[in-house]
Amino acid sequence: MILLNFVTGKMETYDMVAKEKIDLLKKKIDEADAIVVGGASGMSAASGFVFYYQDDDVYKMLAGGLAEKYNIHNYFDLFYDRRLSRGELWASMLRATRYIYECYTGETYKDLAKLLQGKNYYIATTNQDAQFFRVFPDEKITRIQGDNRYWQCSRPCHDEIYYNKEKVFELSDKIVEDVLPDELIPRCPHCGEELAPWVRSHTFLEGEYYQREMKRYLDFLRANSRRKVLFLELGVGMMTPMFIKEPFMNMTYQFPDAFYATVNPQHAIVPKEIAKKSLAISDDIAVTLKKLLGKSTAGMKELNAKEAFNPSRIY
Repeated sequence: MILLNFVTGKMETYDMVAKEKIDLLKKKIDEADAIVVGGASGMSAASGFVFYYQDDDVYKMLAGGLAEKYNIHNYFDLFYDRRLSRGELWASMLRATRYIYECYTGETYKDLAKLLQGKNYYIATTNQDAQFFRVFPDEKITRIQGDNRYWQCSRPCHDEIYYNKEKVFELSDKIVEDVLPDELIPRCPHCGEELAPWVRSHTFLEGEYYQREMKRYLDFLRANSRRKVLFLELGVGMMTPMFIKEPFMNMTYQFPDAFYATVNPQHAIVPKEIAKKSLAISDDIAVTLKKLLGKSTAGMKELNAKEAFNPSRIY
């Protein structure tokens, strides 16, 4: 396809421009002394996990009769809808968490692992679906917004998080007509309040576990701040730019040999202050990773961001 570049005024071949960007990013990955990956919801969406945003078969399975009862068509809206009873909310949370344990490993995560093999890297993620933990060591990951595989006290009255796999499987089998009976709702062993997912909220526990992971991340950044660092941002939107997007941009501006690359079909944004140290690829993440690995993309259906994401919400 030949298109007019309105910046240069020249006719350019689209495929060639895309190839040049892929080649540049591959070069930056190969040359980097350290790679800091920022992974968000776009990584999972590109692997097919779109039930958070749209009414697909997975969402229908998780919501059960609640979707029709409350006329809700994606898991995010279901989770935050205040009309649900406590038992209904817990039923949907248990089903979603069980799915996180049982689902396949996303292809984007497998490809990223191959791309980073042998590299000096660290991963910061706002995802709560634990997909990164399928393919990367725990000590290489910082969970900025928590992890659905853990519960905490909803108050919280103490500094402890609880790995929930066994309990999730047990309780999800006891859901009756889309409701977890009140007497089975998990409660804090110390104060008796309800437990809650260890994910960002107004009661999100940023205690010992959180601080330990943040220190590990900050130590990696400090150790490599004077080296050739690539900040590789994958699928980070504009709902919480303060956790990955804005820090990556700021560190690229401050670190002398840093380079910023963002891959995002919706929000591949580069500020003018770091334009000469940045690369924006507004393409499907799954396809881009395949190209970086030199793999064929024949037959791949690219993610349609307009279909996958709810336009009324900024992710």
